[in-house]
Amino acid sequence: MTAGDSVDVRQYRSSTSVSTALRRELVDCWVAVTNAGGAAGFPFPPVTTAQVEPAVDALSGELAEDRCRILVAERHGGVLGWLVLRADAPALTAHNGSVHHVQSHPAARGRGVGTALLSRAHEIARDELGLEQLRLAARDGMGLESFYARLGWKEIGRWPGALRLSPGDDRDEILMALHLA
Repeated sequence: MTAGDSVDVRQYRSSTSVSTALRRELVDCWVAVTNAGGAAGFPFPPVTTAQVEPAVDALSGELAEDRCRILVAERHGGVLGWLVLRADAPALTAHNGSVHHVQSHPAARGRGVGTALLSRAHEIARDELGLEQLRLAARDGMGLESFYARLGWKEIGRWPGALRLSPGDDRDEILMALHLA
């Protein structure tokens, strides 16, 4: 990326902070990511706007200052990617959190969007939510392990054949963790 090509990462902490325009861009991004083969929550492309809208609305409805945020990577006001950051609620695991739906728009791949999102998620989890560890699950066969490993994530296990994409195409779900220092 060049200096004029920087990515801004904004966080949204309540359903009222997600405008109609932002909601539309989140939906559009999710449709584009899924239909390009991304593993961001819809396993069977192609998906339509009508299928994705209820999922974005549900995620927006879960937003809360102390436990769930959407982080959005933007450049010049346009959405390049986003993710969901959650803090665990039960007292026994309240020092942990999870990252979901990590995605960068296919047109923005290779431009640092995923790195910017995950770096900001790390900071927010540690500094604002007081978390000590994050976890995520990734679909095997997508080459994501090396991307996450470059950012400090460690593979901690797999659920063999947990995901069935089609008859005869079962994939492991890769479990990863990041200790927040």
